[in-house]
Amino acid sequence: MDKQIKQVAKKNEATERLQKIVGVGMITASAITATIIDGRQFKNGREFAASIGLVPSQHSTGGKVKLGRITKRGDSYLRYLLVQGARSAFIAARRRKPEKLTRLERWMLALNARVGYYKTLVAIANKHARIIWAVLAKGEAFDPEYGESQPA
Repeated sequence: MDKQIKQVAKKNEATERLQKIVGVGMITASAITATIIDGRQFKNGREFAASIGLVPSQHSTGGKVKLGRITKRGDSYLRYLLVQGARSAFIAARRRKPEKLTRLERWMLALNARVGYYKTLVAIANKHARIIWAVLAKGEAFDPEYGESQPA
């Protein structure tokens, strides 16, 4: 099955672009492109993440917004793959030297220091879902250094 997935993934340009994201491998990219044919069917990245069940439930009243646990509605298989990919990306970020960290990896490590391991994994999975939406909807490649430094 892995050989068949690899053959299909090599033929699909969107799958190739998704695999450039750290933590999104061949199986995850193939599953996403098979499930989500066109990223433009979602209005934004949050809507895509919500369709997978990676956004917190909201209990808001009187102008006070209270966020709860993730909803776990939507595609449980894609959610599982994204959380496992987030674990892989986080472990890779922890192993890198501080001077070689990308902006996204620095964010992961700072978030872990604030909220803990498991919440960090879900937040990374949510961030990956939003990045995946942007790659699919806009048809551009992922740039890990995006926003790192502005030209003078």
